[in-house]
Amino acid sequence: MGPGEWSRRAVLTRSIRGQARHLGLGAALGCGHQLGEALVPVLIGVVIDQAVAGQDTGRLVLWLAVLAVLYVGLSWSFRLGARAGERGAEEAAHTLRLALVHRVLDARGGAEEGRLPGELANVATEDAKRVGAVNMALLNGVWAVAGVTASAVALLLISVPLGLIVLLGTPLLLWLGHLLSKPLEQRSEAEQDRAAHASGVAADLVAGLRVLKGLGARQAAVERYRRTSRVSLAATLRAARAESWQTGLVLALTGGFIALVALVGGRLALDGSLTLGQLVSAVGLALFLLGPLEMFAWVNAELAQGRASAARVAEVLAAAPAVVGGSEPVPEPVRGGLRLRGVRLGGLDGVDLDVPAGLLTGVAVTDPACADALLRCLGREADPEAGSVELDGVPLTRLDPAELRAAVLVAAHDAALFEGSLAANVDPEHGTERGGPDPRTARAMAAARADEVARSLPDGTATEVGEGGRSLSGGQRQRALLARALRADPAVLVVHDPTTAVDAVTEARIAEGLREVRRGRTTVVVTNSPALLAVVDRVVLLDAGRVGAEGTHAELVRADAAYRTAVLA
Repeated sequence: MGPGEWSRRAVLTRSIRGQARHLGLGAALGCGHQLGEALVPVLIGVVIDQAVAGQDTGRLVLWLAVLAVLYVGLSWSFRLGARAGERGAEEAAHTLRLALVHRVLDARGGAEEGRLPGELANVATEDAKRVGAVNMALLNGVWAVAGVTASAVALLLISVPLGLIVLLGTPLLLWLGHLLSKPLEQRSEAEQDRAAHASGVAADLVAGLRVLKGLGARQAAVERYRRTSRVSLAATLRAARAESWQTGLVLALTGGFIALVALVGGRLALDGSLTLGQLVSAVGLALFLLGPLEMFAWVNAELAQGRASAARVAEVLAAAPAVVGGSEPVPEPVRGGLRLRGVRLGGLDGVDLDVPAGLLTGVAVTDPACADALLRCLGREADPEAGSVELDGVPLTRLDPAELRAAVLVAAHDAALFEGSLAANVDPEHGTERGGPDPRTARAMAAARADEVARSLPDGTATEVGEGGRSLSGGQRQRALLARALRADPAVLVVHDPTTAVDAVTEARIAEGLREVRRGRTTVVVTNSPALLAVVDRVVLLDAGRVGAEGTHAELVRADAAYRTAVLA
């Protein structure tokens, strides 16, 4: 399904249809189990009338043996039915998680807009789990219907008035339960929204903990999370109160209903319309009905929460793509020439820029917003509001986004390292294999001076860097990220401020390594670093959203005041 085709109903429908086989098996076994449960009080009544009242030992033993066989069947049918239902619920949740991950990783983007990473993680875990649980809830609903139906039939055979009470009263109870679940559904959706936001804020704060400590803003960040957490707690408590009210009221209604069945049965027994065994069976069936009717209350609550979570899942799956997906393949071979014509986006105001194929081009900016907008255009995270961006003369809008990302790699300065070893981060495909890095990886690490990082670590390239590379310093993380970009060896590489956290000597060596390893390959370095701009073939200055000057670093330092201010100030 395309992004625009997802809705809450579509999420629930696909979740249920995908598990039809498990649900069918679970429904058959569960219905058999409920039928057997309803038979137990009926058989006990038969035992009383035929064996106990008649003092027939042979029949007593026979019926007890029948009950024993019945209980063995009940045990196995419940175990196998519950197993099928749980498997359906887990597989449905897993399928939804895969769909969410696929959407988030879609080259066209858009799913992450307006959402913190923690919020997306919450949707892919808690909400997907709740939607998957709808399968188990529906299965329990089918079992409850089977139990109520079996009880009603048995009561009709024992006494028509009792059977009619059950047949007419159960739909009324279900309708009331549905009405009582509405507030729970609304509060559950609000609870999940607040919880997801709190998770997102927490993940954001943990990721930037070092920066916050450096700025002395840790206490302000703690207060921010405390406020967010309190809002989430309040929403959770409101949802819990709604659930407790819903459950309590439904149980009270159910208890009253069962009491009515027992009262009518008792009156019929006093009138002589029922035998002692039939009265025992009627009371037993009334007590058995507590299970299915309580199950209806639980099913209503689960469906209410499942519908709320399905709406949140649908919002992510239905998120509009950030860019319109093209379908043409990237022209082969990729020469790597880039051309921007009249590009307007963010800080860019009608930029005309040519990046020659095979050269190392530096881009300096007077406004960081221009750098961000340029990176978004070149990486096609967003399409220009006006103008066009071309690769080898072909507009990016016509190219398949996934293929384009393989040809044009934009290495942002705030890219993330993953939990794992340094080797696995630099070379995700082969970094987990034993032995040292291959020649291509070793060359990339040497150019980025990440080999020096490896030598400083206790286990070299096999050292675990932690989630987000937290065990590394800022400069070490930057070198690892640059090594990863160089190891990918794309036709066009765009790097943004790759050396802001390293010392001047290391920066100069990285600049020379970058020039050497990318010789003959199109490379764009977006930075105001004099050390990096000094080694590029050509420098372009973006000033006030447009190309303000072009030339070599030395030429622009001598001739352009805006360039000197941006780079040397």
